[in-house]
Amino acid sequence: MSITKEEELTGMQRASEAVALILKEMTRFAKPGITTRELDNFGAGLFKELGARSAPNLAYGFPGWTCISVNNEFCHGIPSSKTMLRDGDLVNIDVSAEVDGYWSDNGGSFVLGPDKNGHQQLVDASKLILKKAIGNIKGGVKISDIGFLIETEAKKRGYKVIKNLNGHGIGRSLHEEPSEIANYRDRFNTRRFKKNTVVAIETFISTKSTLAVETGDGWTTVGDKGGFMAQHEHTIVVTDGAPIILTHNNDIWA
Repeated sequence: MSITKEEELTGMQRASEAVALILKEMTRFAKPGITTRELDNFGAGLFKELGARSAPNLAYGFPGWTCISVNNEFCHGIPSSKTMLRDGDLVNIDVSAEVDGYWSDNGGSFVLGPDKNGHQQLVDASKLILKKAIGNIKGGVKISDIGFLIETEAKKRGYKVIKNLNGHGIGRSLHEEPSEIANYRDRFNTRRFKKNTVVAIETFISTKSTLAVETGDGWTTVGDKGGFMAQHEHTIVVTDGAPIILTHNNDIWA
């Protein structure tokens, strides 16, 4: 969406503050010995307190309040009473919601407890790359140039990017134009970021794979060549200068 009046900015701020708080509190609540279903149920309570509705459930019928992916799962993991969290797990929580007609999205990957499996470097790379990408976004910048920046920064660190997962426009629905804000230089995408538009910027940084493929449950994805992936995401408003990071309170850069 494009912000045209103050009440729209206020609405986006309210929705973004909700998803940022839910992500932050769910990340804090995650601990070894609980299941991803228990973690999602904790998030459900926060949704209800904040008057928010789960965006993936509302828009697509996703069977959970949030997407929780663990270890080799890349994204869209279904919360399950069979998946128990353990020390050293690579966990991703993606929280998106609708509040009073406005939609916002954010997500983050983290290592649970001690880094027993060596995932922290990947997580840190994803965070830093997102920060650099967002810092270079303003009105008039080519979307493909930001994708090139993300891919270049990933390669510098020995990683790959997932090419069939994208950032996207957001605001009055979960996925809006521009629908494909890729993590690589898409030479066919000649579009530019526009001032006052709201977009969700995401990194998809991988150790081995370049594509995410669905598993048998119809939602969860894994890498086409295996490995692990870290994702971090903010919803922002594009300006002529530094973007307004609507979900800054999620503490993924803390």
